[in-house]
Amino acid sequence: MQKGTDVTIVGWGAQLRRLQLACDLASKEGISCELIDLRTLLPWDSGTIIRSVKKTGKLIVSHEAPITCGFGAEVAATLQQECFFHLEAPIQRVAGYDTPFPLVAEKYYLPDETKNLDAIRKVMELAK
Repeated sequence: MQKGTDVTIVGWGAQLRRLQLACDLASKEGISCELIDLRTLLPWDSGTIIRSVKKTGKLIVSHEAPITCGFGAEVAATLQQECFFHLEAPIQRVAGYDTPFPLVAEKYYLPDETKNLDAIRKVMELAK
């Protein structure tokens, strides 16, 4: 979706709109984000993400599901295994909370652009 040099960000579905906003905000701070739309979860395009992480040295995986047992855990585990020596900071996961939530509270539950921007800032700080 977007080329970048500082950090790789992976998402899918409706989360991509929020990720694009976070990338736009990060660019105002001088952070170049490579945004990857996973598109399918099975099979998933691990090769594209691996190439990107080897370039940027940093990875953020963001999705709307709970953080525990979400597909982001599979992405993080695979990239940790394949790119360990290329990582400059721990992989960051931005996801929903591990709790049921009523629809009225959806805006508090789902990771928004601010929560994603916080993860971008954190991974950049950890890489220093």
